Amino acid sequence: MKKLLIMSLVLMLLLVVGCSADNNESTAPEKTFTIDELAAFNGKDGAPAYIAVDGIVYDVTNVSYWRNGMHNGFEAGRDLTEEIKTISPHGVSKMKGIPVIGKLSQ
Repeated sequence: MKKLLIMSLVLMLLLVVGCSADNNESTAPEKTFTIDELAAFNGKDGAPAYIAVDGIVYDVTNVSYWRNGMHNGFEAGRDLTEEIKTISPHGVSKMKGIPVIGKLSQ
């Protein structure tokens, strides 16, 4: 009986941790970037690589396709909404799972 109770508690804990890990929301306050601030995150010289799509700023630093802040001729540190939606063959579908850093101010 004790073993069953412990296994149930472990399973519930794993479910709670798994559900919170799937959530893109962070406990840290969300940062708002201007287009000029975003430009500093171009993935060059050790800087992180951020891109904006539909007003959301994503961290593509550790995405293997974004080496040194470049992906198929596109540069990090920019709002790539138009390019992702009109030129990219995958559109916004590949943005799922990429860490959200903040929002782009208008």
